[in-house]
Amino acid sequence: MIYRTMFGSLLLACLFLHLVVSIPQPPCRRCCDHIPPLDDAANLRESMPAMPEVRTYINMTILKGDKGDRGERGTPGKPGIEGSPGPRGSEGPKGDKGQAGAPGDACKSQHSAFSVGRRKSLHSVDNYQALIFDTIFVNSPEHFDMFTGKYRCQIPGIYFFNVNIHTWNFKETYLHIMHNDSEKAIVYAQPSDRSIMQSQSVMLPLQEGDEVWVRLYKRERENAIYSDDVDIYITFNGYLIKPEIEKWPEMATRSERDDYGHEV
Repeated sequence: MIYRTMFGSLLLACLFLHLVVSIPQPPCRRCCDHIPPLDDAANLRESMPAMPEVRTYINMTILKGDKGDRGERGTPGKPGIEGSPGPRGSEGPKGDKGQAGAPGDACKSQHSAFSVGRRKSLHSVDNYQALIFDTIFVNSPEHFDMFTGKYRCQIPGIYFFNVNIHTWNFKETYLHIMHNDSEKAIVYAQPSDRSIMQSQSVMLPLQEGDEVWVRLYKRERENAIYSDDVDIYITFNGYLIKPEIEKWPEMATRSERDDYGHEV
């Protein structure tokens, strides 16, 4: 059995060798036989087209790394030159009505008033006499001096004054309403067999320190006024009509008021 196997293998080897020897082989050539001689190579190089120049290009996007952290804020630069103002914009829409504010303070009222009376009769003497009064009806805020019988102005403005007297029978009545030393209005009655009431009124512009009083004329004439302890026949009255300067609350200036004195 073993011999058969060996004989078969040997037979196959002989057949393969016969086939190899019987196949015709191409002639042998050297690997450099196709290169021309040196002279022919120079001519060949001149006849060949020039090779294009090759430049290296690197795509930086491929080499870009990840985004780094934000750096610290730099020092602010110097401010630039201020530009010219731009054109005025169009007027915006009207806003909503605001809420009403709290009520303001009322204007500080300035006042000065007096009303005084006399219970005693008075006769003229050689000199002029200021009419002195002994009864106070009103004296607010005490601008009338009861000792001198004169009203002394503390608030500049326009004032109203009035005097009432009772004449004496068969005697002349002659008095003046005085503004400082100037006669402003007269109270006069001729002698008569009966006594009557006489009255006089006047409005005067006064400045601070001015005085208003009633003066009885001196004894060039038989001059007298009548009164008694029961009734008061002689009165002198005055009050401020309009101060020269209105005093408004401190929070509202004159520019914040309209023509009628109301706050705006």
